[in-house]
Amino acid sequence: MNINSRISNSNNDSNQEDEEETAEDRARCEWDFHLATIISPSTTREVSDVIGAIEFDPTGHLLATGGISRKIRIYALSSLPSPHGCNLTTSFSDHSTACKFYICTPAKLSSLRWQPDSGGRIIGSGDYDGVVTEYDVERRVAIFERDEHDGRRVWSIDYSINGELCASGSDDGTAHIWDRRCNGGSVWAAKAGGAVCGVEFDPGGGPWIGVGSADRHAYVYDIRATAAAAGPVAVLGGHGRAVTYVRFATAGGGGRVVTSGTDGTHRLWSWEEGREVRVFRGHVNKRSFVGLSVWREGGLVGSGSESGEVFVYDLRWGEPVWVSRWAGDRADADRGFVSAVSWRQTPGEREGMLVAGGSDGVLKAFVSKRKEARL
Repeated sequence: MNINSRISNSNNDSNQEDEEETAEDRARCEWDFHLATIISPSTTREVSDVIGAIEFDPTGHLLATGGISRKIRIYALSSLPSPHGCNLTTSFSDHSTACKFYICTPAKLSSLRWQPDSGGRIIGSGDYDGVVTEYDVERRVAIFERDEHDGRRVWSIDYSINGELCASGSDDGTAHIWDRRCNGGSVWAAKAGGAVCGVEFDPGGGPWIGVGSADRHAYVYDIRATAAAAGPVAVLGGHGRAVTYVRFATAGGGGRVVTSGTDGTHRLWSWEEGREVRVFRGHVNKRSFVGLSVWREGGLVGSGSESGEVFVYDLRWGEPVWVSRWAGDRADADRGFVSAVSWRQTPGEREGMLVAGGSDGVLKAFVSKRKEARL
């Protein structure tokens, strides 16, 4: 999915950091990663099956994907490996076998989010026609639609932790917040200087929402304000091109977010101070959405790349701690890119699961374990 934004890359990277970086080899020694599952399109492959969104449901039982194919595919996590297992083999399957079921959608999908208080029953989607739709997964039908973006593509949606509020960001340059208790009407809207590419509520339940825009800035708003006209509480400027994702690195306080831009960097911010803490470099991102996910329990950042690789960064270091090539050889990798990533978020979990999707329609699950400390 390309971002049609003609924004010149003219910013100078901030050198300000609040922590001294440790040697790169130390960072690389802390985690073991294993490719556990590969799920591929069938041999009668669809013309285009770019995976644009991957989401774990809050119950920890389901995984959903969406993208160009106009389908929401639902997978049972019981069919994927547990990070607690000792099996280091890789299983292979295709979507027709691994997918529990799918829901057909009227338009291409750019974003998915499970409604937190639905017990894995309701999932929301943002599509290329500018519509936010909620689906009942058990009945496999649409149950609600919101259309206030004038038919312009919705790039991102998110729910507040209690599920009462839903946010959407669109090509029309606005971010909306919808209140599900008020017949789904829009109760808040903010205007950015370009397309709104990413939105996320504070996952800890704080009164904050992060917004990423094609105007090269990320913003944090206090949603307790009666109107977005009150302005953001933080403006984060440092990216040289469109900001595609905003992810909270800490939940319920801590004041840190990670942003991603098509200048080929992710950036860690102390947003309460309006200060850039660290720049993450290594992946390639010039024109597409490649995915960004923060595993808050493990302090790791997952990222796709236009180089056809999956990257993992540690929040403490600017260099990647792990890289995995998507295809078997460089020629194959040059024909596609990694377009979506998602960490499984389980409180107290010491082992992780990272699922990534590609522009080739392939889905891969990686498990990660922290290495035992050496005396």
